[in-house]
Amino acid sequence: MSWLFIPFSDVFRVIDLTGVLLNGILGGRLARSKNFDAIGFGVLALMSALGGGIIRDLMLASGPPVALTDPYYLTVALIGAGIAFLWRFDGKWSLRLLLIADGLVLGTWAATGVTKTLNCGFGVVPALLLGLVTAVGGGMVRDVAAGNVPAVFGGNNLYAVPALVAAMFDVLFFKLEMADIGMLVAALSGCVFVVIAHWRKWQLPKSGMWSVSLTPKQWKEMREKHTQEE
Repeated sequence: MSWLFIPFSDVFRVIDLTGVLLNGILGGRLARSKNFDAIGFGVLALMSALGGGIIRDLMLASGPPVALTDPYYLTVALIGAGIAFLWRFDGKWSLRLLLIADGLVLGTWAATGVTKTLNCGFGVVPALLLGLVTAVGGGMVRDVAAGNVPAVFGGNNLYAVPALVAAMFDVLFFKLEMADIGMLVAALSGCVFVVIAHWRKWQLPKSGMWSVSLTPKQWKEMREKHTQEE
């Protein structure tokens, strides 16, 4: 039963590298849909798996990005690209497993971004921003590089919102000096939120649903009519 006493840091290290592998696979799946060659698979995998963390570290100016100093990140991301090059991952159960793992990693990376930002002495709002960037930034860079509109910009099930919720949980527990518990809660909340959003097909409202179509003249006429009725 010694596995019950594995340190939180080791658990999240495993989840972190699993996320790198998963996002390498997701980048490879996009490369497959675009009919890219092996170089395209590798580049999109690296962007997907490492982009968010690199952007975060550059914005924090806290030294060289971890993704470039830790050899495991580059290696695992390229392994993900190779896996996606060999397998399609379009079966029902493989897609479900990818979704669950993606949600778990989303929450973990959001918490990682928050924790690192707060440890660097920044406030809550920058921490939430960089938690969100860490979680979804790689996917945005990947989509742009492939010639797509980033999926988080709309028309898809909620993804950035679960990352933001996970980041908020981590901020709360960090302030309560329970950082490890916060990482766990963030990871689980991100996973549950992503899965439910996918299952229920939750999406944010689009701009056309809330646009004001009245001209200034129509506004004036409506106000005058309302005044007369009173």
